[in-house]
Amino acid sequence: MRISYFIVVAFMQLLFFKTTISFAQRSASPNIILIFTDDLAYQAISAYGHGLNHTPNIDRIAKEGMLFERCVVTNSICGPSRATILTGKYSHSNGFYRNERGDFDGSQQTFPKLLQQRGYQTAIIGKWHLGSQPTGFDHWEVMINQGSYYNADFISKDSQTIAYGYSTDVVREKSVQWLDKQRDQSKPFLLLMQFKAPHREWEPGPAHLNMYDDHVFPEPPTLFDNYSGRASAAKNQKMSIAKDMVLEGDNKLYNDASRSNAKGRSYARMDEAQKRTWDSAYNPKNEIFYQSKLTGDDLTRWKYQRYLQDYMSVVASVDDNVGKLLDYLDKKHLSENTLVVFASDQGFYLGEHGWFDKRWMYEESFRTPMVARWPGKIKPGSINKDIVSNLDVAETFLEAAGVRIPADMEGASLVPVLKGKTPTDWRKSFYYHYYEGGVHGVPEHEGVYMDSLKLISYYTLGEWEMFDLRRDPYEMHSVYNNPEYAAKQKRLEEELAILRKQLKVPAK
Repeated sequence: MRISYFIVVAFMQLLFFKTTISFAQRSASPNIILIFTDDLAYQAISAYGHGLNHTPNIDRIAKEGMLFERCVVTNSICGPSRATILTGKYSHSNGFYRNERGDFDGSQQTFPKLLQQRGYQTAIIGKWHLGSQPTGFDHWEVMINQGSYYNADFISKDSQTIAYGYSTDVVREKSVQWLDKQRDQSKPFLLLMQFKAPHREWEPGPAHLNMYDDHVFPEPPTLFDNYSGRASAAKNQKMSIAKDMVLEGDNKLYNDASRSNAKGRSYARMDEAQKRTWDSAYNPKNEIFYQSKLTGDDLTRWKYQRYLQDYMSVVASVDDNVGKLLDYLDKKHLSENTLVVFASDQGFYLGEHGWFDKRWMYEESFRTPMVARWPGKIKPGSINKDIVSNLDVAETFLEAAGVRIPADMEGASLVPVLKGKTPTDWRKSFYYHYYEGGVHGVPEHEGVYMDSLKLISYYTLGEWEMFDLRRDPYEMHSVYNNPEYAAKQKRLEEELAILRKQLKVPAK
């Protein structure tokens, strides 16, 4: 009897010890979720204070965690930004420079592979847009190419299927299914939940088709920019709402030919019920447009309003699905030990300078939204003003998981920043380089950002710009070669050379 008693006690102690160790290991290895959007402007997240719309669920992450006011990108274009996220390296180091040519080299080091080695279950679901198949993921279901808003094609290790429904909803549903039913729940997890939204052509989901019909968005003060006082690049671009935004697709004025053209839009992929819902939303308001016979600035203003109405409706779907994911984490008691980061591949123009799209080193494109929540680590309601970047995401996730950061990664871990203890040697300047010259008429350029100053070299044009963001927040007047800025210009030129050398940027 006494021997049996001691055996039972010993067994209970061993069980308690193992449970304690298991709990400690889980606590030391937080779950990690990156919610990633495509072409989401920071102006379209209400936590940033621009007053254009309301995003309560994305704002919740900021309220319960940290909002980054100066998160910038290395190369403002979709695929290269995703490659930077995976590798913690600039385009010239990871080999993926442009959307238009080549595939991502999946054999190289990425942070998901390093987390796998640590014992993480890894998954990516949604938009991939890197050509080659994903590597470093135990589970992947990604949309082919850019993906479609309705009834998108998904490919996985084993199959290719059409996922019926609105892709923003589908990506969240697939993500929750993996979290709930498919992963090994004894291991910490990494999930990359990546939406197509709100990429062009900004096609709203069924629940939001008429959301902003009666809303008039304020026009940005630079909507009718004449591009004087800067290099020739700004004037010669092809991303103007007035001239380059397409009425048939971008503004949903489909004719019979454009309705049947599947390239770049979802209408041809819809079933009859989806088409009826779409037509009942757009046909009446399109008829009002046809009757108005708008021209000139009035037409530009109409296009701007339709653009914002559609874009913000798409963002609303993103926000709704962010909320549903956060609710799932709460319900399953996963929130307390999960680092959640919400970000975009770069910023986007919502009429500033009269534009849509991205690519530039100007603020609306160069800056990207990022908010993070990590209970017990991040002080709720924190606002950070340091220069941080998509370059830092890989390093942050590795340190959070207790994985050594490889020396060849070019960013820095945000873990101390998240904890409110920015290192004294944190970066004071940042290097940028865009390579996809010609698309939307935006030439290749590189530059440096430091303090409130920005120096940009359009090296294929032999032209330069320099902006003082304190005096000129809209970047309307270049001060390059202005005698008043001679010393600051020299300092920026020196810093650009230093960063090029440190980062081993190939000669142009």
